[in-house]
Amino acid sequence: MKALAWLLSLLSAGALAGPVQIGSKKFTEGVILGEITTQLLEARGVGAEHRRELGGSRVLWSALLSGEIDVYPEYTGTLTQEILADAALQSPHDLAARLASVGVGMTASLGFDDSYVLGMRSTQAQELGIRRISDLRRFPDLRLGLSNEFLERADGWPSLRAFYSLPHAGVRGLDHDISYRAIADGKLDVIDLYSTDAEIRQFDLFTLVDDQNFFPRYDAVLLYRQDLPRRVPEAVAVLEQLQGRISMRRMIGMNAAARIDRMPETEVAAAFLRQEFGLQGSVIAVSRGERLWRTTADHLLLVALSLGAAIAVAIPLGVVAVRRAEWARVIIGVASAIQTIPALALLVFLIPLLGIGFAPAVAALFLYSLLPIVRNTYAGLHDIAAPIRESAVVLGLPSMARLRRVELPLALRTILAGIKTAAVINVGTATLGALIGAGGYGQPILSGIRRDDFGLILEGAVPAALLALAVQGLFDVLERRAIPRGLRFRSVP
Repeated sequence: MKALAWLLSLLSAGALAGPVQIGSKKFTEGVILGEITTQLLEARGVGAEHRRELGGSRVLWSALLSGEIDVYPEYTGTLTQEILADAALQSPHDLAARLASVGVGMTASLGFDDSYVLGMRSTQAQELGIRRISDLRRFPDLRLGLSNEFLERADGWPSLRAFYSLPHAGVRGLDHDISYRAIADGKLDVIDLYSTDAEIRQFDLFTLVDDQNFFPRYDAVLLYRQDLPRRVPEAVAVLEQLQGRISMRRMIGMNAAARIDRMPETEVAAAFLRQEFGLQGSVIAVSRGERLWRTTADHLLLVALSLGAAIAVAIPLGVVAVRRAEWARVIIGVASAIQTIPALALLVFLIPLLGIGFAPAVAALFLYSLLPIVRNTYAGLHDIAAPIRESAVVLGLPSMARLRRVELPLALRTILAGIKTAAVINVGTATLGALIGAGGYGQPILSGIRRDDFGLILEGAVPAALLALAVQGLFDVLERRAIPRGLRFRSVP
């Protein structure tokens, strides 16, 4: 279970040697490289665990610095332009020295350069006579769709647009994997690509020449924590075995095997290690049923822990809001403000505090659960008729006894409705936890989007919808059992 793994990682940080934690970004090539690294370490007798699809460069970099992961594949151009933001770091030696100053080691190039490029449909580029990025200036009405990360990166669209004086406005942001389908369907004219993407050939795209040399080299390397040699002495020597072993042609072929031929990344990595190193490692096939069991367990744990914590906090807050009128506006206002924060933004905000994986996902779901429970607790208690309250006082019941024996039972129906709303919202929102490695039903959804596999998307989406319906039904039953018959709604004949 991911919660247990997270707890153990906290207990063992810096003291106990566990499996080497390999991280990978949320794109196919990153997953393949992460899997190759993991399998090679294990084949050489070094325990390793692959934490797949953890997000973008910043998420992985932060996780490396905090010690939540030990190794991850990165690109030199991303390091100099985005992460370290120092274009003066031209040589590998200078880059390695700068990384060492923050406690990070770097291997030499794995053997290929995966640069950013802009691409168009070949037929359209030929019709318009576009060959170079600078040619885009003549066509300000072209529809550009760029990956969300590229839109914000220092080496991405803002700098590229200024460098080439491109006139295009209203550029759309979308997922990198979806952009291929959009340009193939004619809904976009220009998208950003990675030069090793297999889809360039699959969709017959033309890559525009970077005629003014805006983009730096993006040599693939492995970054690792400098304390790794002390904790696992043989690990770095194994990582260095990958230096220069992956050509650009080989990487494109592996991307094609995963993206086009739908081969699992674990098998792609195993085939590479077999061909390149003669390693006959076995890949354990995981059935759909086993995946479903694991993702269901992770999802239920995310929802149960976050909802349980929210109930424990939100109901007392609702009581305080009723008892102290001056606090009501503050409590409900803060809970309402949290609800307005986009889920992805909230997850990113929590990463510096709680890291990646299970903990920030639970915290985000907890925060999103507060408002419906606080508001309904307040409404249920506030709307109790004054004569009933006065009767309880006349009977001489102390304040806490009145709350426990009179007020909460009368407000229970409304409180349960708030908890049910929070639970159903949690089931759906928990799928976003997969973006930071929390697992659950979001994992097959994200993998399905990345691999353009509709069946894999349904593997997460359908159970999530069924679980939401099951949770709603469970609370309907609980309401009938817990609420006295006289306090239930009666149907009008």
